[in-house]
Amino acid sequence: MPPPPPPSPVRVVSTRTVKPAPPRPRERIPLTCWDVSMLSSNYIQKGLLFPTPSSSTDHLTTALASALHAYYPIAGRFVTDKHPDGGCSVSIDCDGQGVQIVRAVADGVSIADVIPPDADVPPLLHSFFPLQDAVNYDGHHLPLFVVQVTELIDGVFVGFVYNHALSDGTAFWDFLNAWAEIARARLSPTGTGPLTSRPPLLKRWSPQGDGAPVVLPYADLSELIERLEPPPLRERMLHFSSESLVALKERARQELLAAGDTAGAAALTRFQALTSLLWRCITRARRLPPEQETVCRLAINNRGRLRPALPAEYFGNTINAISTEAVRASELLERGHGWTAATVGRAVAAHTDEGIRARVAAWTAKPMVYTLRYFDPSGVMMGSSPRFDMYGCDFGWGKAVAARSGKANKFDGKTSLYPGPEGGGSMDAEVVLTPEHMAALERDDEFSAAVTPDRKKP
Repeated sequence: MPPPPPPSPVRVVSTRTVKPAPPRPRERIPLTCWDVSMLSSNYIQKGLLFPTPSSSTDHLTTALASALHAYYPIAGRFVTDKHPDGGCSVSIDCDGQGVQIVRAVADGVSIADVIPPDADVPPLLHSFFPLQDAVNYDGHHLPLFVVQVTELIDGVFVGFVYNHALSDGTAFWDFLNAWAEIARARLSPTGTGPLTSRPPLLKRWSPQGDGAPVVLPYADLSELIERLEPPPLRERMLHFSSESLVALKERARQELLAAGDTAGAAALTRFQALTSLLWRCITRARRLPPEQETVCRLAINNRGRLRPALPAEYFGNTINAISTEAVRASELLERGHGWTAATVGRAVAAHTDEGIRARVAAWTAKPMVYTLRYFDPSGVMMGSSPRFDMYGCDFGWGKAVAARSGKANKFDGKTSLYPGPEGGGSMDAEVVLTPEHMAALERDDEFSAAVTPDRKKP
């Protein structure tokens, strides 16, 4: 038996419920197939680390109440309605039940303890996120959003815990940036300021365009919910500078040109090049049998791929987990970096309006929810996005020095991409593997050559 974890240095000082201000009339918003499929997953856990603010954090509460006036579904709760045919549907009961702000202190903890250089992400981070093991179905009785503001010796960590059945990461970061914009205005000399955030589009999408509730063929949804505990894992946050990504992309381009694939070379992106590196090097670290098939799954945004396209401000889940073609492990490694990058690109290009609607029809015929069982232990899963404006989320204290996540939705082979703190097209990759596989990845020469050494944090 492993030794028990040391006691957490984090002390909760207060918990406060925050409601939309001014209040909104009560209404119901039905969940779509994309929303319902998230009910067995954990809440999103993302956080930002700031140096000690030059001003108080008290303005966060009133700014949040104002943000919730526009984003009022976040202050609601889920409710399940039974139907005469024995099925059920889930909606957001928008009655201003409220979200929570937790104030906490991490005794003796510094920024250096939270983001140690060239080391695993410390388990200490888990204590910066409330509702640690909650799944989205629990939004029937738990707040759909909780934020924990934890004071450190030389900084503050703001941990956001957000129900993923409400929306995807695009809408989540839009909400956080709208809140941050209001908070910045509250710290201005006049206490107000022009707001540029566009209001969310709250009407849910459906194939028929009527926004009707999705009726599920179950009397009790709780039977679909699984609370699985992953095996022991290691987690690293690895930085890839813009220069490193340009070099990765150029290497893939030259390989494709040499193989005569001019179309694949012309369509290459930095994302494809980095995904190729991660998929191939993780496969090599796992030492899969040569005939074992592997795939790379990617969380993909449907907004711009639907016809007609959904507006960028659409509030809800519009993501699918698409997959590359299956390939034998030996073939993946033999064919090389360029071929793998092009394979990822083909999977993205093939995800069109027709394919999205076909997936919705297949899900409607046989509904499912994502659980840890869904993910292939021989594959990799790419989540989050370097396009999310994490470092633009300034609450009036300046730019964050780091973005991190909690323990939620982690499994062997999960990789999440973040924008790099310095911008310019750089990226951070949060890689989660078993201890054995992580040790092998750290010894991989190709991988190590691409990783940019840690920078000294302020």
